[in-house]
Amino acid sequence: MAFDVSVVGLYILDVLGRPVDGIPPGGELRFIDEIRLTVAGTAGGTAVDCAKLGLKTRAVGAVGEDEKADFVLHTLQTFGVDVGAMRRLAGIPTSATILNVRPNGDRPALHRRGASDAFTLGEADYGDVLDAKFVHVGGMPLLAAFDGAPTSAFLKAAKEAGCTTTFDLLSATPETVDVLRPSLPYVDYFVPSIEDASAMSGCSDPEDAAMFFRDLGAANCLITCGGEGCVAMTADTVIRLPAFDVDVKDTTGCGDAFTAGLIAGLSHDWDIEKSVRFASACGALVATGLGSDAGIVSFEETEAFMNSARERELVA
Repeated sequence: MAFDVSVVGLYILDVLGRPVDGIPPGGELRFIDEIRLTVAGTAGGTAVDCAKLGLKTRAVGAVGEDEKADFVLHTLQTFGVDVGAMRRLAGIPTSATILNVRPNGDRPALHRRGASDAFTLGEADYGDVLDAKFVHVGGMPLLAAFDGAPTSAFLKAAKEAGCTTTFDLLSATPETVDVLRPSLPYVDYFVPSIEDASAMSGCSDPEDAAMFFRDLGAANCLITCGGEGCVAMTADTVIRLPAFDVDVKDTTGCGDAFTAGLIAGLSHDWDIEKSVRFASACGALVATGLGSDAGIVSFEETEAFMNSARERELVA
């Protein structure tokens, strides 16, 4: 196959600043330590991290014809991501987010929906995109034209083409589950955060939420729980892993990095437990810096971190 992974969906320009205790009143000025621009989104962040982990990566999404798009495409290429399947759409701004990162790593966001809402794929586009071992779809429900039937049709084609499929969301609501439902039978690894999983399933316990999505058809469900680690449920087992103990600066992109790490581990033919642990290491490393591309240097350095870093105590 031409690529290890095609990463389909939400590509965003993030503008991040930290630490932000609050917005100054009126026209007052305050100083902060860092401001960065990064490629982000449930597809964009995953694509960058996949490339950093050594995977031959294709980006599949949409940007505008503006200065934000120039940055997104240039940055993807700088990391070695193929952008031949990225579309530039006239008259629509590139999707972008301003994140004011709090001292504890939380990141309240202001998002401008844009080109990602107009992105979609038809059958004529499938051939090149599906020329990959893995296909990741990320961004529901912020992909207005692609969410729902187009997503499920594409994932069905991906499975028929022999691809391994992964799927993640961003800012899900209780209504999102109805949009998601037709796609889950074609998802090998569903990787939501506990916040998104709970919003859709109504279950606060990650094992209950994972079972909910497996009952809807997902082959495997992996739920990330921030500092409380993660839960992975397959047909045969439930795996609970603690989070790595790191100094958290910013949680932006940790879930995207987790997905990239999962794909990288599986691409090395690791079993599910080792792949999930590597995914957790990727998420932890990203949390140590500002932005969704922080922390991860290479596959080898991430593996070394996984094998040496201290883990938090697993909460029963």
